[in-house]
Amino acid sequence: MFETSPSLDCGGRRLLLDRPRVMGIVNVTPDSFSDGGAHATPEAAVAHGLRLVEEGADLLDIGGESTRPGATPVPVEEELRRVIPVIERLAAQTAVPLSVDTFKPEVMRAAVAAGAGMINDIQALRRPGALDAAAELRVPVVLMHMPDDAYAAGSAPHYDDVVGEVHRFLAERIFAAEMAGIDKRRLLVDPGFGFGKGTADNLQLLAQLSRLVELGVPVLAGLSRKRSIGELTGRTAPEQRVAGSVAAHLLAAQRGALLLRVHDVAATVDALKVWQALAAVPLPRSGAAPAALRWPDED
Repeated sequence: MFETSPSLDCGGRRLLLDRPRVMGIVNVTPDSFSDGGAHATPEAAVAHGLRLVEEGADLLDIGGESTRPGATPVPVEEELRRVIPVIERLAAQTAVPLSVDTFKPEVMRAAVAAGAGMINDIQALRRPGALDAAAELRVPVVLMHMPDDAYAAGSAPHYDDVVGEVHRFLAERIFAAEMAGIDKRRLLVDPGFGFGKGTADNLQLLAQLSRLVELGVPVLAGLSRKRSIGELTGRTAPEQRVAGSVAAHLLAAQRGALLLRVHDVAATVDALKVWQALAAVPLPRSGAAPAALRWPDED
């Protein structure tokens, strides 16, 4: 647990984690599972990012390569062509921190130079050169759990103890990052909902998310429009999974997640406001006795 409310220096832009914060997703990809490439041009992506900020996003996560199972790998040059103009324009037009969703060290360096202040790595800095790049750049890094074969196969392996295995993996990646010279205060972890995990695995991770809080770094939860939400609600189209996604992220926040990576910012922000307002209501002292029930004919 944190002794004080943590904050992150995201390339000179401060992100205070005194309460759960909302990370808006900006996919600059033609094959995104969630929006079908609706924001694949720089102009559309920038407009979408600015709209998410207006809806209450505390930071934006810009990605140029789809992470859905079976997606075609994107060369470094193409990923740079997609994300760098968007990061540059958003950095000039908004004050919120920007994150780059990439596992390639070349993209990490170029994105931070363009104005990104956080790295969101689905491979947890396992790609050759990624640890060194993150150590040099000195920006916060999200370390996500994903089995080695999940990215290519898109299938969920068998876990004897999914929570224990994810916890152990993330602890090892935190240690590797620290050994590479990355300050633990710049690290976050993500259990990787939906990455090499079935619905039962995702439910276990969500139910026991507080176990990951014990790692001593902020936890990011990303369940937005995931297939598991569709399986639980019967909603086949990703855009129909908004309510289920909001519910899942609210449950994640209640279990200690401090960063929620979402497509539907306004709905998530509203849900958090209601939850936080309720949490602020003072409750009666536990020792107070309830008022005695009296029937009218007893007066």
